[in-house]
Amino acid sequence: MIEVLKEKYPIEYKLIEKYAADILESDGMLIEKSINHHDIFTTFAHSVHVTVVSLRIVNIMKLKVDLSSLIRGSLLHDYFLYDWTNADKSHRLHAFFHSRKAYNNARLDFDLNKIEADIILKHMFPVTPIPPKFKESWIVGYADTLCTVKELQISLSLKLAKKARA
Repeated sequence: MIEVLKEKYPIEYKLIEKYAADILESDGMLIEKSINHHDIFTTFAHSVHVTVVSLRIVNIMKLKVDLSSLIRGSLLHDYFLYDWTNADKSHRLHAFFHSRKAYNNARLDFDLNKIEADIILKHMFPVTPIPPKFKESWIVGYADTLCTVKELQISLSLKLAKKARA
C-alpha cells in the first residue's frame, strides 16, 4: 500500500517526508507497521493513507492550512501502538478511547503543538463528543472516515473474491 501511495501521489509523499521524517523513522511507526488495523492494512499504511487523502483534500479545495501540523497530526492520529483486534478486554471500546491513547503515546515521543494534539484527540468526532477546534482536525477526521470505508471495502472485496474461488 505504501509503495502504491508513493507512486500515485509523489508530491504528497514528498511533503510527508519533508515535514515528518522523524515520525516516519520513529520506533512507534515501526510498531505500527506490524499492527493490523483494517484487516489487511497496517496502522502505518492507514495513517499514511489518511495523510495523503488529507493533503489531496487541501489541494483540491485550495485550503490554507498549517501543512506541518496537518501532516504530523494525521500520521499520529492512530498512534495507539497496540493490536485492538485481539481478545484483550481493555480494547473492547477501542473506537471511543483510542484517540486518547494515541495522544498520550504521541506526546511522549514527540513535541505536539495545539493543532496536532487536536487532530489526534478529535479525529473520531462525533464518536467522541467534543468537536474539533481547527480546520486541520476536521480535514483529518473526514479523510480518516473516507480511508476507513475504502480500506474496509477493499478488504471485503478480497474476502468475497477468495470465497467465490473456493
